Amino acid sequence: MTSSENSPNVEIIVLNWNGKEDTLGCLKALQKVRYDNISVTVVDNASTDDSTEMIAAEFPSVKLIKNTANLRYAGGNNVAIKEALKGEAEYILILNNDTIPHEDFLTSLVETISSEVEIGIVAPKINYFTDRKLIWYAGGFVNFFTGNIYHKGLRKRDDGKYDLSNEVDYATGCCMLIKRELFDEIGLLDEKYYIYTEDVDFSFRARAAGYKVIFEPRSLIWHKISASTGGAFSFFKIRNKLKSNLRFFIIYASWYHWFTIPLFTVMRSLYIIIGQMLRKIFSAQRGSYNG
Repeated sequence: MTSSENSPNVEIIVLNWNGKEDTLGCLKALQKVRYDNISVTVVDNASTDDSTEMIAAEFPSVKLIKNTANLRYAGGNNVAIKEALKGEAEYILILNNDTIPHEDFLTSLVETISSEVEIGIVAPKINYFTDRKLIWYAGGFVNFFTGNIYHKGLRKRDDGKYDLSNEVDYATGCCMLIKRELFDEIGLLDEKYYIYTEDVDFSFRARAAGYKVIFEPRSLIWHKISASTGGAFSFFKIRNKLKSNLRFFIIYASWYHWFTIPLFTVMRSLYIIIGQMLRKIFSAQRGSYNG
């Protein structure tokens, strides 16, 4: 975490809420990143564990912001973004605390975002932490007719098929590198989203302002997936993702999309809920049998 006149300055923002083990693991991984001009800020959303004490003790060089309330994803990150914009950061990287970045992940992101003035946001390839050759994100896309916001390559093997850098509809908020001037033009993350879809909204506002959103597969991180919300298929996630997605489509969808969005949204929600119930039933049966 040193300074250099040659490399653009990058401010890395890591949001924490009662996730000290994940956050400490992420910070340890960031210490190994081969990039010579970064600063790291941890913004804590009023954790009730000893997160802030542990972070301060183990990483005294990391800037620590303590919010007095849980401001959720958008609000918490916005506090740190405002602070970063007071400094000299040329790029701001928003990074989930439940991630482990590759040592060279940042170099590729900076090279890509610096290659064209029109590029405003760059996101890396993101694979599952528990299966490092299984893809979680290889680009984000939106289908307005089905009301579907989805990751390309989700749960596909990382066999080289998704190794082409390309323009995408949105960057995932799990990890996105953002040009400083973009915030001046379109503002911060929209805090009206309770949780989820803020990243999609931010990407669409960037694209409306004439910027490109790019997926860069040379950059790689590993994600532990929804550790703070009860797992990838928790009812908390299902309910709140549906609410946020509907808000997004109310803002961005055209009138004719609403002939099909409700039907596909209901079908998709039922599919996920029924699948979740069946997983719980089979899990309980296996536990009973093993007991």
